[in-house]
Parts: sequence; structure tokens; C-alpha cells
Amino acid sequence: MPKIAIIIGSTRPGRVGESVARWVLDIAGRRGDAEFELVDIADFKLPHLDEELPPSIGRYSRPHTLAWAEKIASFDGFVFVTPEYNHSTSGALKNAIDFLFAEWNDKAAGFVSYGSVGGARAVEHLRLVMAELKVATVRAQVALSLMTDFRNYTEFAPAEYHVASVDAMLDQVVSWSNALATVRAA
Repeated sequence: MPKIAIIIGSTRPGRVGESVARWVLDIAGRRGDAEFELVDIADFKLPHLDEELPPSIGRYSRPHTLAWAEKIASFDGFVFVTPEYNHSTSGALKNAIDFLFAEWNDKAAGFVSYGSVGGARAVEHLRLVMAELKVATVRAQVALSLMTDFRNYTEFAPAEYHVASVDAMLDQVVSWSNALATVRAA
């Protein structure tokens, strides 16, 4: 059974990303086809990338990088919960992704985004980053609007139809995670 991380992609005080990620985890918990775990990048206290060698070399020296690498390596796939800041993902999420290389390779990823246009532009940027890291991104995604899925832009209140979108995205992430396990085994 694949192990899928639901990654909270914001560290901002007062963030809404945690409530969105917990909602995704609740929906995922109703499934029996994968193990899901919430991963909060804020817990890893990653500074701005401070490793001397490029991540593609795989020789990490800092304790925070080693802990982050161990956590990410333990998963078969990912669901990134991302805000949209200035037509892209958060700097904190991009930094966390950039710390590693091989730990992301040959795994699957899906996206749950939120913002003024559902966070769609953040996901488009993340798809490019994931491609460079050899991560297969799935087509189905969940786009939450700050105008309709949040009260006063801060209290998460998703429309019921988003549940089907989460399930469709998770179906694809689980399927691709299972398929890519054979690539990693080879």
C-alpha cells in the first residue's frame, strides 16, 4: 500500500493551508487504498537553502536537511497543498522542495491549491518544478477560490462538490504511486 504525504505548503502565521490540508486528510482517511500522512514544512524549520553542495549530488550536511530528506524519502507520492502568492507557490514550499533531489524522484504528485483564481498559477509553476525532479504530476487537481470557499478570506468553508475533486485527484496519485514503485524498484 503506498504512503502518500499531504504537504502543507505555507508557513505564514495565520495561514489557511493547514485547515485545507486537514480537510484533504479527512477525505483521504475514508479511503483504504493508501496510507496518508500530514507533513508540515514549518515543523522542519528549513532556512533559506544552506547546503554547500547541490541537492542532486545527494550529500547533505545539515541536520535539518537530513531530517527533511528522511521524511520525504519515506513516501511514494505527494499531495501539495499550496497557496498562490504573486502568481506562484509560496517561497517556503519552493525552498523546501529545492533542498532535495533523489528523495522526490520517480514518485507521483497531486495538487490542492487556493487563491484568487483557485491557485491555478501556483500549480502550473509547481508542475514545471516537479518535472525537473522526475515527479509525475497527475491531471486532476483541486482549485479552491478565496472568494467562494473561504469566509472573509480566512475561514475555510469548501463547497461540497470539491470532495469529488479531491477523490479524483487521490485516485490518480495512488494509481501513479503504485505504478512508479516498479520504476523505483528497477
